[in-house]
Amino acid sequence: MQLLQSKNPHARSPTLQTVLMVEQFIDENSGEFKKTELFKKLPRKVMWQTFQIIMEYLESIHKIAYDNQSYVVYIWNPEFYNKIRNSPEIKI
Repeated sequence: MQLLQSKNPHARSPTLQTVLMVEQFIDENSGEFKKTELFKKLPRKVMWQTFQIIMEYLESIHKIAYDNQSYVVYIWNPEFYNKIRNSPEIKI
């Protein structure tokens, strides 16, 4: 998946702090907001283009998905990852 930034050279690169803030907000509010609503409810202001890059990134690494009504859902499950990480049947 090609991220928005590579399509738009003028888009700003998000800082790690900003990516983590957006990810944490989505995790805490999973399934409550659509993309635009989520953008407006963030604890700190973020430029729309930067937000788009973060959302595309989180989707590309399978941490978020959109339900059939376009609500943003956090799908990453660290407990499950830790459970299967050391399984001999699975190579990560």
